[in-house]
Formats: sequence, C-alpha cells, structure tokens
Amino acid sequence: MMYILILVGFAATFVGTLSGGGGMINFPIMLLLGVPVHSAIAANKFANMFSSFSSFFVLLRKNDTKLAPYFVSGAISLAGGICGGLIASAISREHLTIIALILLTGALFLTFIKTKKDVNPENETTQLPPRKYPYLFGIGAYDGMFGPGQGTMQMQLFLRNGFTYIRTVSFTRFNTFLSCTGAVFTYLFAGHYMWGVAIPLTIGSICGAQAAIKLAPRLKTKQVTILMRTVTVMLILQLIIQWG
Repeated sequence: MMYILILVGFAATFVGTLSGGGGMINFPIMLLLGVPVHSAIAANKFANMFSSFSSFFVLLRKNDTKLAPYFVSGAISLAGGICGGLIASAISREHLTIIALILLTGALFLTFIKTKKDVNPENETTQLPPRKYPYLFGIGAYDGMFGPGQGTMQMQLFLRNGFTYIRTVSFTRFNTFLSCTGAVFTYLFAGHYMWGVAIPLTIGSICGAQAAIKLAPRLKTKQVTILMRTVTVMLILQLIIQWG
C-alpha cells in the first residue's frame, strides 16, 4: 500500500498545485484502501502541509519576492484552518459535500466570466482587498473541515482580483500550508493519524508539488482556464456521485 500512496500523493498534488482539486484524487482512493474517513482527511492535511510549503518556498526564492505580503492572508487561512478542524466532527460529511457543491459551482461559473488577459507583473495586485477576507477565511475553514476543491476556490479568488497566475499559485500554496497546519494539530489532538498512511502520502505529495512548480511558469492564461474548468467539472460530478 505504501507505493500506491506515494503514487497517489504525487498525482494528486501535481494536479492540485496547478489548478486545485488534488484532494478529490487522493481522498477517494484512501477510502477505497480502507482508511477511515477522519484518518484520510488527517493524512491529506499532513501531506498538504509539507507539499504546499515546499512548493511555496521554491516559488518565493525563484521569483525573488518578499514574504511580507503573504502574512495577512496567511493569518486568515491559519485561523480558518483551526476553526474548520475544530468543528469537523460536528458537521456530517453529507453536509460538507453540499457546501462543496455550492462553492465549486460558483467557482465554475466564475471561470466563464472574462478576466484580464495576462496581468503585467509590474502592475499586478499583491494584496486581497479587505472585503474579500471573509471568503478567504471561509475557504480556510472548509479546508480544515474537509478540503477537496479548496485550492480551486482559492485560485479563483486571487485570479479574479488581479493576481498573476504564478502569484496566485504562490498565495494558494502558502495559505494552504497554514490552513492545513492549523487543521493538523486539531486532528493530531483528536488521535486520527495513521502514520503508515500519512508519511507515504506526504513523500509523494512533495515530489508532485515540485514537478508542478517546474511546469507552472510555462502555462498560459487560456491553458490555466481550461485546466481549472475541467478539474472543477470533475470535482462537481464526483461530489454529486458521492452525495447520491
């Protein structure tokens, strides 16, 4: 099972780094392998915590950007992840699925609304407007509770507010790192971890994140849009099947 988990972690994080939605690859497979629901979510948070930080660190060094612009959104995501992890046991998986369907349908709709074509890096936005903070907190809380699709929602949030694709990936990976960090401790204290699952998944996830980061700068806006639409539709269909 160890090698299967490494391969699953690689594939899920490769897709998730580029367009979000990686959780809908590894989560169902872990369930098929007999991993309990809460342990599967916990393993996913643990793997994402390391893989998202590793990819963010590479992007930060490669693009020679400052860390300060990430603090505000990161703090909001951390708070959301902690809240989401704390209330995860109080919400049924069915209700989380309904919430995810609503959010992902909205995210899919946004991809069909025209955005600015390639944002000039010299004129791009580097901070979300404060009125968008509740959305960011909500995505972080959803990540702590369940998670699949949060990367897609978060990428849409940043792209719609004037961020370049690479900057969007950077913010999404940093915020995912912090929301997952907050959730990891709540699941750790609840005793949900199966380390024989979490560690192989993490190894594959780190490798998948690094492979995706090498590909990301070559993608054009149109390619990213098509990829995000495809992944979002697949997420919605899978959630509908699970809900039914």
